[in-house]
Amino acid sequence: MTSKLVLLGLLMNLLVFTDAQVGVCNGRVGDGLPSEQDVVTLYRNNGITRMRIYDPNQATLRALQGTNIELILDVPNDVLQSLNDQNAANNWVRNNIQNYPGVRFRYIAVGNEVNPREDSGRFANFVLPAMRNIHSAIRNAGLGNQIKVSTATYTGLLVTSYPPSSGAFHDNVRGFIEPIIRFLAQNNLPMLANIYPYFGYLGDPNGNLPYALFTAPGTVVNDNGRQYSNLFTAMLDAHYAAQAPLGGENVEIVVSESGWPSAGDRGATLENARTYNNNLIRYVKGTTGSPRKPGRSIETYIFAMFDENRKPGAETEKHFGLFTPNQQPKYQVNF
Repeated sequence: MTSKLVLLGLLMNLLVFTDAQVGVCNGRVGDGLPSEQDVVTLYRNNGITRMRIYDPNQATLRALQGTNIELILDVPNDVLQSLNDQNAANNWVRNNIQNYPGVRFRYIAVGNEVNPREDSGRFANFVLPAMRNIHSAIRNAGLGNQIKVSTATYTGLLVTSYPPSSGAFHDNVRGFIEPIIRFLAQNNLPMLANIYPYFGYLGDPNGNLPYALFTAPGTVVNDNGRQYSNLFTAMLDAHYAAQAPLGGENVEIVVSESGWPSAGDRGATLENARTYNNNLIRYVKGTTGSPRKPGRSIETYIFAMFDENRKPGAETEKHFGLFTPNQQPKYQVNF
């Protein structure tokens, strides 16, 4: 009886995650992390049925074989230039996708947070050609109906995001992002976007914490009749507004990262991380959409499975994990 109850619980978790359109990102820039096989087991034991990884880690791909976990697989930025050659793209798809027929690949993220205005701008000219070549390789492999190609953008490309309807890309970003948006629209592919209300809150000295944590009691922003009670959907709709005039009105956005740090700066606490991630899951599970796109499910990936103590940058970057390296939850998350 006990084993049946455990199995039932796992199946219920599985159903919740499938309906909720929620996954968890699996970054590995940390010390003492579990083996790739143990990580996949941890996903399965917690009913997490979607994963994002940031490079084609062969041990992870082997561990995913035969599971029901759907995958976002990244092409790292420093590989993009090589994939501007079609033969190289064909080989990449063969080695990292076709060689793993038991893995449920969902999206290929060709580059992550490439920004012409920052150091990553050195990769900007390589993103779209690599996307085209990977897309062609996937179609030629007969996988075009199963795997969608995109790139992962982020709010740093926007010059304005408030109010959401005024969302717009920086002028010196448009030349980079518009051809990508039009390619996605022409091929019925989604845009991936990393959206972090925490950084929106942190960047505003008068930041409204309840608005960022989904705990505001009512409307905080009224944008020409569109009512926003949480910053997550406001930021999402700013992305939709930014891509609309560039041919992307009907390009769906998949939130490829979102999360809240538990240490490192203002507002980064275990309690706030627990509140944000649970409320995010609850909101996405409700499939209420956003004010700009009502009724559209918001597929979302929480960042991240573990703290990553070797990540560069701000201290908060090291504290986004849901689990400790010994596979214990840092705080209760209602999967």
